Amino acid sequence: MEKKLLSGNEAIARGAYEARVSVATGYPGTPSTEILENVSKSYSETVYSEWSPNEKVAFEAAAGATTTGARAITTMKLVGLNVAADPLMTLAYTGVVGGFVAIVADDPGMNSSQNEQDTRLFAHFAKVPVLEPSDSQEAKDFLKAGLELSEKFSTPVILRTTTTISHSRGVVELSDPVELDRVHSFQKNPQRFVPIPAFARQMRVRLEERVEALSDEASQSPLNRVELNASGDRRVGIVTSGASYQFVKEAFPDANILKIGFAYPFPDKLFQDFANQVELLVVVEELEDFMEQHLRAIGIKTVGKKLGSENLVPKYGPLDVDVLLEVRRKLCADPTTSKYFETLEEKPLNTLDKSTIPQLPARPPVLCPGCPHRGVFYALSKLNVVVSGDIGCYSLGVAPPLNCMDTILCMGGGITVAHGMDLAKNDKPVVGIVGDSTFFHSGMTGLMDIVYNKGASTILILDNRITAMTGHQDNPGTGKTITGEETFAADIAQIARALGVKNVVEVNPGNLEETTAALKKAIASDEPEVIVAKKPCPLAYRHERKSYMHVDETKCKKCGMCLKIGCPAIERDANKRVHINDSLCVYCGLCKQVCKFSALDKIDVETSKGGLV
Repeated sequence: MEKKLLSGNEAIARGAYEARVSVATGYPGTPSTEILENVSKSYSETVYSEWSPNEKVAFEAAAGATTTGARAITTMKLVGLNVAADPLMTLAYTGVVGGFVAIVADDPGMNSSQNEQDTRLFAHFAKVPVLEPSDSQEAKDFLKAGLELSEKFSTPVILRTTTTISHSRGVVELSDPVELDRVHSFQKNPQRFVPIPAFARQMRVRLEERVEALSDEASQSPLNRVELNASGDRRVGIVTSGASYQFVKEAFPDANILKIGFAYPFPDKLFQDFANQVELLVVVEELEDFMEQHLRAIGIKTVGKKLGSENLVPKYGPLDVDVLLEVRRKLCADPTTSKYFETLEEKPLNTLDKSTIPQLPARPPVLCPGCPHRGVFYALSKLNVVVSGDIGCYSLGVAPPLNCMDTILCMGGGITVAHGMDLAKNDKPVVGIVGDSTFFHSGMTGLMDIVYNKGASTILILDNRITAMTGHQDNPGTGKTITGEETFAADIAQIARALGVKNVVEVNPGNLEETTAALKKAIASDEPEVIVAKKPCPLAYRHERKSYMHVDETKCKKCGMCLKIGCPAIERDANKRVHINDSLCVYCGLCKQVCKFSALDKIDVETSKGGLV
């Protein structure tokens, strides 16, 4: 069989193809985004894919496909499951016909997320199976296994990945697509698919019966396996799952391991059998003490997040080899556990001395050169307002020198939090901000709420014509589908008017005077106001650069005003002389507008060494 080096996300996309998935839906969110992107690019001939407006819509569309007997997947990041929780809870009751897997990517360490969540807790809450791959090969194989499990037990299944699994690459053995001989046809059965109270009560009983059957299935599933020490030393046993398994193998090379891939319902028989074979049981899992608490609940003594009263395995942040080596050192030093590690400590690991590696300076995230959001935040920074923000590139408006983002809650929260502050008669004007994709995701209902309840908030919608933060995916406003096909382009200004907002204005955020005037007018109004700041993201809509900015040092007074817009292309040396990095500048013209001494002007690429943007 052919082998390829694939990331976990690429491997999941391949698994969808090999498993004959018919429908793949999702909403972009790091670290899950590349799954659907790869499906659309590589397997569009057999798998229909779409970016949905939000995760709830994506989940429901995929669930609808499965009622016909088709196989379907939906993809999202951890916080996306919060949005999709409503259909998840009920789909667990009604069950599915065709295989259904929700791929949810957790983000330990919050590399690109506003919080840490452990999706296994959601699986427990909804009473649905959760599978955890530990490498790219398993990411592909577990998706196929999840679809088979889904069909066998008529249940939705969650495939939980993490940032490490999603973005790490590994060798994957490819297979031909499976043969599925089925006709997609919905079969009417109200007692199964219509959870009115009379029917739902019976569904609830069946759900509990299914959980018990799935626990037995997990105890004998090949997705869970025991790896015993070849030397026969049975003093230490480690229960672990997901990416943590890889780190355990390095930090505890001689330990006995119970590798969990089918994490819930809990494989109680397997847990008990493994615990009976070892003297000390250690649980190593990322984020919550999910398995550890259950092991203790069924009477199995273990250590995990705590060793006595001391912290052991961290409960937050990502695990890696260094973290687990520290765990091992604590176990070896503690008088209650040190006796179990004498043999292990005779074989120290060859670890890398990090003190010999030069440390690079920190590089905080900033708005890109030419970002249309920069003009908006610069204008806001000159006004005495509170800014309720949202999830997107524009969240970087909180950073110096703009310092112009006061709250962030969740997708769409920029609108509703602003409304709440206004209801409470905040002593300063409030401006609520969302992006274009976020507006389509969950901002429209908040705007409707303001109008319906006679609010008077100022809402700023940043329309950069793309879903930028997650890698420039199309959305309902771009006029293109995930495969690049032309389609209807939703118009934000028209939607705002249709929702009842009378005062809607579009501005070019690259024009500071226009943007500032619109903001001042809106803030002074006693009615709902919507400003659509409309300018394309320069990274998503690349073009041949005609000009870039240049500093005339004879006119520059070294006042530093241009630095206050926070553009990475503007640099200052030790003598406080300002320079423009022409490899970064896209000539948005913002710095020229803030300079009081006309020291900035454009240079045409044709007459210089300029380049392409």
